[in-house]
Amino acid sequence: MNLPHNHNEDEKACQFLQAKIGDIESFQMVSSVFKQLGDPTRLRIFWILCHCEECVLNIAALLNMSSPAVSHHLRPLKNSGLITSRRIGKEVYYKSADTEQTQLLHNMMEKVMQITCFR
Repeated sequence: MNLPHNHNEDEKACQFLQAKIGDIESFQMVSSVFKQLGDPTRLRIFWILCHCEECVLNIAALLNMSSPAVSHHLRPLKNSGLITSRRIGKEVYYKSADTEQTQLLHNMMEKVMQITCFR
């Protein structure tokens, strides 16, 4: 594919971009993750869960929110694979998923917010 303007750019770089830009599914996946983290409350919940495993009641107390409101935010985070849960009796505990992507998102958040993780 020839672009309308030739800016004497690196031909290999242009070929690489052209090959990758058509992978719409990958861009949709990234967009979905960013959409989940586009809400400040979900960001705060995700950040908490990157540091510890917590139940809904404790998350609600930390954020000064109701348990149903926290549950409302946990659902899309879990559906997107950013967090996981485990049940012990009636209590459900949440934590960030143990993936490279969640670690990268956690690190990016802390770099942008200019804070250092206590771990």
